[in-house]
Amino acid sequence: MAKIDGGEMLVRTLEQEGVREIFTLHGGHLDAIYAACGAHGVRVIDTRHEQAAAHMADGWARTTGRPGVAIVTAGPGVTDAVTGVANAFMDSIPMILIGGRSPLIEDDKLSLQAVDQMGILRPITKWARSVTHTERIPEYLAAAFRHATSGRPGPVFLELPIDVLFTRVDEERVEFPKDYRSKEPAGPGRAALAQALNWLREAKRPAILAGGGVWFAQAAAELTRFAELTNAPVMTNAKARGSISEEHPLCFGGFGAIHPAIHANSGSADLVILLGTRIGMFTGGRNSVIPGDARVIQVDIEPEEIGRNRNIELGIASDCGEFLRQACEAAKDEKFDPHAQWLERLSAIRHAMRHRFDDALKDGPGPIHPARMVHEIAKTLSPDAIVVADGGETAAWMSNAWTARHPGRFLTHGYLGCLGTGLPFALACKAAHPDKQVFCIVGDGSAGLNFSEFHTAAKNNLPIAVVINNDQQWGMSKHGQELMWGKGRSMATELGMVHYERAAEGLGAQGELVERAADIAPALKRALASGRPACINIVTDRDVIEPGTLAMYSAGLAGPAKEKPKPDAGSESETTLPYYGKRKLD
Repeated sequence: MAKIDGGEMLVRTLEQEGVREIFTLHGGHLDAIYAACGAHGVRVIDTRHEQAAAHMADGWARTTGRPGVAIVTAGPGVTDAVTGVANAFMDSIPMILIGGRSPLIEDDKLSLQAVDQMGILRPITKWARSVTHTERIPEYLAAAFRHATSGRPGPVFLELPIDVLFTRVDEERVEFPKDYRSKEPAGPGRAALAQALNWLREAKRPAILAGGGVWFAQAAAELTRFAELTNAPVMTNAKARGSISEEHPLCFGGFGAIHPAIHANSGSADLVILLGTRIGMFTGGRNSVIPGDARVIQVDIEPEEIGRNRNIELGIASDCGEFLRQACEAAKDEKFDPHAQWLERLSAIRHAMRHRFDDALKDGPGPIHPARMVHEIAKTLSPDAIVVADGGETAAWMSNAWTARHPGRFLTHGYLGCLGTGLPFALACKAAHPDKQVFCIVGDGSAGLNFSEFHTAAKNNLPIAVVINNDQQWGMSKHGQELMWGKGRSMATELGMVHYERAAEGLGAQGELVERAADIAPALKRALASGRPACINIVTDRDVIEPGTLAMYSAGLAGPAKEKPKPDAGSESETTLPYYGKRKLD
């Protein structure tokens, strides 16, 4: 009678889920899994740090819409992965973390690496379990996928003690679950759907704010169709960017486009439809972009999310895709107001946003303006490239310059504000989309967190092009300090000139230093054509302040930089308040 171990059971179950790659860093606790991966042809992408493995599983889900899988060893392997799991938890990203564990038989004997992993992971996962019987590994892994993908998505943790994982049992005793998830998404009630469409017919200035719930419902086409049927403008957050192409005339960038401050003299949105986006920093409370007198309809798969942080006139507990499908069917033969004046005003705002740094794009003396850098990058990349942006001001500059045309093709920060995601996210994107250009831009501060993953790129044949925005400082932090305290008064924010391109070369990548704006596009073209991981180290102007930094400090500026920034037409990014200024420190 054939016997199989826990590693074989786990990999067979992964295969049933369509998983063909895992992200990991070796530990002896995991060798039974690696052996089974080799036998079944599952790709093992090994990183230099477990945090990167967890970020890669997160990034995989963000770019594909399907859960990524990270497998890490016991003790420090699990604790190193915590930041990646927390990042996914804050942003509701479906991912599976599988962790090794000290042997069950050695519990309470001060065994090596016997930290309370469950106690650490439970607060930052949707679901966490430790498997105590080998033959139940498939059952628990199936449950992990069900929890990660059902309802509001999120990360899950499955702990496998080494003695449980390596034990061999009779194959006939092992059941591999099938049909363990609902195939029909939850839909809206008839009355709620009818009320939503009635209000949309009455609205003069509607706005659809689309979030990750649209992307993970795979409902990009339905969102676009619904907008076209109802003549309703759409704004997206970072997770949903590209769910309606930003070249579409009904797409108007980030949520900030409807901020009341922008429309103070003419009225902002009178109806806001929240589709799969939670009410948080910029959609509730004192910083809300949603006008206080607007009707609000919130569609969310999780009923508990409806009404968080503000009153909701109509809450609809529904999968966003199913809501949009039913709404499109109900609206297809109806006539809706063209909202011509409202769309014209939003178009003017969008135009102003896209051209607010035109002066900086001109050739001239002095260091490279960051707006010029990202402009050169955006016009050089393929229109369907995948772009990853990591860093405080760096991510915001790139976010405002890039036009997202497809969902899952622009990845950046979320609610954890976690730096160091750039390289791992980009590597996951390249693993998922080997035929696409994958570009990553990283601030020189962020670069320090997972820089060693250039080696992961080289040895796993993942040719990504990476730009380091080298302003020789923690830009957002230093600018904030100087806005508060005055020029020259900063602490713990200086980095100095670092030759990142040389360090990347030592890790197996192609490297190049760029100090003139005219050299950016040629260097990027060489990187993209090389077929290798590449690091372009671009030295930029350290004194230019990104508009979002000005916005964050606008309420409490001190010292010589007391001038308040002027109102702007809103932000293209999820996290920028509606103020800007082409400001350099004095």
